[in-house]
Amino acid sequence: MERRIPRRLRSSTVILGSMGALAAALTSCGSEPDKRCVDRDSYDALKGYRVVDSSACSGSSTAKKRGKKSMDGDWYYDADVSGRWADYGTFDKSQAADRGGFGCSGSGGG
Repeated sequence: MERRIPRRLRSSTVILGSMGALAAALTSCGSEPDKRCVDRDSYDALKGYRVVDSSACSGSSTAKKRGKKSMDGDWYYDADVSGRWADYGTFDKSQAADRGGFGCSGSGGG
């Protein structure tokens, strides 16, 4: 009868596995979807909406004056961002992807 010796894991395997589980726990349970402040009037079919300073979205009126141009700043959720442009997102926060995951409650809140 052959005696089985338990296989020992290398410390690097244990550390990498632990770090992966920790990263998943920290990043997958956000209560707020990713958002960017964009100018609704700046849409480009190839680039999307131009990302602007968040102050353009924080006022009570969404139309902001910038010199001679007016800007219609609004929050754009769960977009693909490339440089100063965002596309494939939504202006409706309730439509933004709920990313519930490891360690999250059923509502996706943290």
